Amino acid sequence: MPPIHVIIVTYNAMKWAERCFTSLRNSSVPVKCVVIDNGSTDGTQEYIRKNFPEVDFTQSETNLGFGKANNIGIEKAYQAGAEFFYLMNQDAWVYEHSMVEMLKVYNNHPQKEEIGIISPMHLDGSEKQLDIFFERYLARNTPVNRIFSDVFISSLHDDYEVDFVNAAHWLLPKKTIEEIGGFNPYFFHYSEDYEYVQRVIYFHKKILIAAKSHVVHDGKQTFTKTSHINAQRVQREQRYLNPALQFNKKILNRDFIPSLIKQTLKLQWSNASDIYKEYRYMVGRFDEIQNLRAILSHQGSSFLNLTQKV
Repeated sequence: MPPIHVIIVTYNAMKWAERCFTSLRNSSVPVKCVVIDNGSTDGTQEYIRKNFPEVDFTQSETNLGFGKANNIGIEKAYQAGAEFFYLMNQDAWVYEHSMVEMLKVYNNHPQKEEIGIISPMHLDGSEKQLDIFFERYLARNTPVNRIFSDVFISSLHDDYEVDFVNAAHWLLPKKTIEEIGGFNPYFFHYSEDYEYVQRVIYFHKKILIAAKSHVVHDGKQTFTKTSHINAQRVQREQRYLNPALQFNKKILNRDFIPSLIKQTLKLQWSNASDIYKEYRYMVGRFDEIQNLRAILSHQGSSFLNLTQKV
């Protein structure tokens, strides 16, 4: 079996630690686990070090966010000779044969160089139904892949192509790391996976669901779980950072100025003020976005240092 390195970013993970790391021990495919802790205060560090000494544990002095911490783990795994990188959330666990089924999808694929991400079927914490977000990702692709019809007639294929799956469970071949790179440091927490998938698609790689591999993601089962995030801003930033789309000051102005004028003429001062503040925020990040786009549009190990020992 090829080396699989599991990378987990932890932050107050005690609720899931025992089940998460025990499941990796029980995997029929041996794995090596790399943990980057973002400053837990609930005893996570001590628990992992004591009960799972096989874990390569790194304590970050500050909270690096999801993407940067994962990038450190990816670099460590790459230097250790990983052929596959399995990114897994702390509130998640695998089953004995989860990895085997994902590797089957990879090994049986006729054009392995096209594979960007392989993800298993995500169950929720009850282990009795699909994770609500994962189910939505599948549903929006059914006009193409017809996965639910195949389930209904008991004719499930080994894999299905989708346009997105969240990074709670991602199997990345080494080629993906070398050609797509790591997470964009622009995002601290949330949306890192959306931006990464944009690059996977931009470089003509596929996102595959291994339909016979099951795992668990014990996340909140509500679509309002990230309501504290400025969703409109994040979606706009994702669009601006997408190398497949054009972005310049003319586009930025077009997104804000007409609405600002309209709200001002209607004497909707509060709305106009909010639009202006958002406009000034994006103007302030314009150069950073342009610089990042120059990186994102070129294939390679973006945001990673794969040449030096970590």
